[in-house]
Amino acid sequence: MESAVTFRRMEMEDLDQIMIIEHESFTIPWSKEAFYNELTKNNHALYIVAVVGEQVVGYCGVWLVLDEAHVTNIAILPQYRGKKIGESLMGTVIETVKERGARTMTLEVRASNVIAQSLYRKFGFQTGGLRKGYYSDNHEDALVMWVNF
Repeated sequence: MESAVTFRRMEMEDLDQIMIIEHESFTIPWSKEAFYNELTKNNHALYIVAVVGEQVVGYCGVWLVLDEAHVTNIAILPQYRGKKIGESLMGTVIETVKERGARTMTLEVRASNVIAQSLYRKFGFQTGGLRKGYYSDNHEDALVMWVNF
C-alpha cells in the first residue's frame, strides 16, 4: 500500500530529489543553484514539497509580494501524476499564501497544457491574458491565469 502524501516546506536536503523532478518535468529545467538561491536569498519565495514515505514526489514554488502570490513552478514526478497529488499540493499552497495575506494569485501556463489549466480552474483561476512566445524552448504562448481570494 502506498504511503499517505504529506506537505512541508522545502529544505536544502530536498534539492537532489527536486532536480530529478525538475529534469523529468521540464525541457528547460531550473538549475540546482537557482533553487538554492530561492531558498537562501529570496525573502519572497515559499516552496512546498509533497512527500510520499521518504521521497519528495512534487513541489510548488510561489513568490509572495505584498498581497499577491505568483506561482513560479509546480511539478510532480511522472509516476505520481494522476493521483490528485498536484491538486492537494496546489490547495496546500493556496491556503498557506492566504494565511500569509495573499488576496490574489497568478501564474503562467503553457497554452497547450490543458491538464494543468483544468487543475487551476478547479481553484477558481481564470485566464486574464496571453504572453506571446513566453516559453524559450519552443516559443509557445503562455496563458496568464488569476484568482482573487
